[in-house]
Amino acid sequence: MSDPLILIPARLAATRLPSKPLADIAGEPMIVHVWRRAVEAGIGPVVVATDTDAIAAAIEAQGGLAVMTQPDHPSGSDRLAEALEIVDPDGHHDVVVNVQGDLPTIDPTIIAAAVTPLADPQVDIATLCAVIHRPEEMDDPNVVKIIGHSVGPNRLRALAFTRARAPWGDGPLFHHIGLYAYRRKALARFVRLPQGELERREKLEQLRALEAGMRIDAVIVDDLPLGVDTPADLERARTLLAIRRLN
Repeated sequence: MSDPLILIPARLAATRLPSKPLADIAGEPMIVHVWRRAVEAGIGPVVVATDTDAIAAAIEAQGGLAVMTQPDHPSGSDRLAEALEIVDPDGHHDVVVNVQGDLPTIDPTIIAAAVTPLADPQVDIATLCAVIHRPEEMDDPNVVKIIGHSVGPNRLRALAFTRARAPWGDGPLFHHIGLYAYRRKALARFVRLPQGELERREKLEQLRALEAGMRIDAVIVDDLPLGVDTPADLERARTLLAIRRLN
């Protein structure tokens, strides 16, 4: 594999937490914290893909790179594909890592871990998951579960993703972490695919890839990053990052 390229899609249109990429955490916009974590992963260049001048300015003020993309993309994957062609039109990077812009507390080591399944030429897309320990999350439809079988130490091959409690029977349930590492060709194919039947039903974009026969493997990690979607999440992120700075 070539050195991966990390892209962070970020836009202001959020219903539960308006302007969340620019929300202040410890004196800096949230998107800057996410950018820092991605840089700390040390696996390749990091670029923020946005449709908002203020987000680009926040990153550039820290010496980072940002690209402007179209405002009307139907998904983050489409924004990712556009940004990839802007940043790397000659195809030097054959792996692109999609880090969501609302993960300010993510551990950089798990960003790096996400690319490891792509050493297997049979894998099209790699992602992350973690064991669910809290009983209330097992039945929570907002907690997406990955169903898969082991293909190595701390690695699953995904068979399905669901909002339901699954699979049945004894054994762990896995919380899917929405961070993806794509082969460049796989991303190009994915964004050209029509929406899948199960994707529409579960409202989970990654099911489109499985329905099309693409292979997704997931690395099992210990750290479950906090996704910031609500004001309560934002306050928790502020507390966590304040504690880290004190330590």
